[in-house]
Amino acid sequence: MATAAADPRSGYCAATGAFRSKRAEVPLPADRDLDVVTFLASRRHSGVVALVDASTGRRTTFAELWRAVAGAATALAAPPFGLRKGHVALILSPNSVHFPVAALAAMSLGAVVTTANPLNTAAEIAKQVADARPVLAFTTRDLLPKLPRAADGLRVVLLESSSSPAPAGAADPRIVATIDEISATAPDPARRRDRVTQDDQATLLYSSGTTGPSKGVVATHRNLISMVQIVMNRFRLEDSDTTETFLCTVPMFHVYGLVAFATGLLGCGATIVVLSKFELPEMLRCISAYGVTYLPLVPPILVAMVAHPKPLPLGNLRKVLSGGAPLSKELIEGFREKYPQVEILQGYGLTESTAIGASTDSAEESRRYGTAGLLSPNTEAKIVDPETGEALPVNRTGELWIRGPYVMKGYFNNTEATQSTVTPDGWLKTGDLCYIDEDGYLFVVDRLKELIKYKGYQVPPAELEALLLTHPEVSDVAVIPFPDRDVGQFPMAYVVRKKGSSLSAQEVMEFVAKQVAPYKKVRKVAFVMDIPKNASGKILRKDLIKLATSKL
Repeated sequence: MATAAADPRSGYCAATGAFRSKRAEVPLPADRDLDVVTFLASRRHSGVVALVDASTGRRTTFAELWRAVAGAATALAAPPFGLRKGHVALILSPNSVHFPVAALAAMSLGAVVTTANPLNTAAEIAKQVADARPVLAFTTRDLLPKLPRAADGLRVVLLESSSSPAPAGAADPRIVATIDEISATAPDPARRRDRVTQDDQATLLYSSGTTGPSKGVVATHRNLISMVQIVMNRFRLEDSDTTETFLCTVPMFHVYGLVAFATGLLGCGATIVVLSKFELPEMLRCISAYGVTYLPLVPPILVAMVAHPKPLPLGNLRKVLSGGAPLSKELIEGFREKYPQVEILQGYGLTESTAIGASTDSAEESRRYGTAGLLSPNTEAKIVDPETGEALPVNRTGELWIRGPYVMKGYFNNTEATQSTVTPDGWLKTGDLCYIDEDGYLFVVDRLKELIKYKGYQVPPAELEALLLTHPEVSDVAVIPFPDRDVGQFPMAYVVRKKGSSLSAQEVMEFVAKQVAPYKKVRKVAFVMDIPKNASGKILRKDLIKLATSKL
């Protein structure tokens, strides 16, 4: 980090044009030959129960967890799997207590974990499989049909207990074992091990990137280790004598779920209660039955809790962690009024920054309405004028660039996209328009990068436009985010019909719905004579957004 003096109040350094985090640095291990799994397993803490399956109440202790990871790794390294450093393993599954075991066992061998959203269609999953080329897939029996048959030699481990009966005629030649079977393997301390270093790839998560179609984001063991340190520091869990209990409502296939719940929190002795799918009554039952103290949420769930006529019973709950989109003043105040005993903490991050970049870590910090928080420890930021490239001072809006030990290695097999997103000296261009105020708080104003955020899921407009252009009666189209109180934003399409066509809005919506995951559906359509574009042919989405929202 630079040594030029920074303003102690804002963290801004005029000499470098960069803001420095006001939070204390977290220590990072110097040993190069270290993988995230060894790092997590070596942490000292007083926790006993690591994971609880919310639906069955089955508990897994830390001793059982690490034994299962070592057993599974031993089995995966041996025939018929032969999983090695650099191989890719896919996890296609809803949240489950088996998810962390699969991820940690694969990463401990130096294999790269890629995850897919179970809501994605078979075609969307086939695209990811063709790009990532996994040799192994962890999935459930229900999701097996979504895995492409043509994937060469893809072996499957079922993420379910060996006791679950297989339905008649369900023998799929790709299934080699269940997670329970491989976890029960006796760990072999003498097995041949590939040397895994902090600079090796650990995960390959697909994100819409800062622009355009989905891209694989490569994170290293160093990225994950630094994030684990930042997460633990944020919750100050290691110094605590009491065990905190987190309810995992966020998907483990998403960077936040994978980094916090399938890895990070397991290093500090916290208990994680795993919900396989989110429903409000089930969430409330778990909070009371398992004594949940921390609840991570996406904003729509907070909206539902505030809108409830009577305060919901929240037991021992002390903190709610919100990510995905900044919360409004009305929402924070409404929540505080209804649930005065619970603190709201917020976070800002991207898949490309391994899930974090800024956060509010106390109720006091969250009172700064609209903020995404202070920069995370070990972080520098620049606010860059998108036109001139000049670094801007306090309270000026520009594109946020961040630099820290957690910034991705790059996009998978895509040098061009990597070079346009990460500078040679390590700055990640986030594509978000932001400013940092005089006290060092980050505010996200808008997305330069046009992604639609539906309930925290990312929907790239370009993907829906490409799909709509395949409709025989559509001559041109633009998709924009339409603001919505309950879901954040949803896709709206402006469509130019071909001459003589009487295509209806309903038909447009149905055409898309048949071919995409539910969160990507177009939910509003308007017909126009033409789509506004600039000289280089780029859609002027800003103009269309203005047009759509001016009628609100």
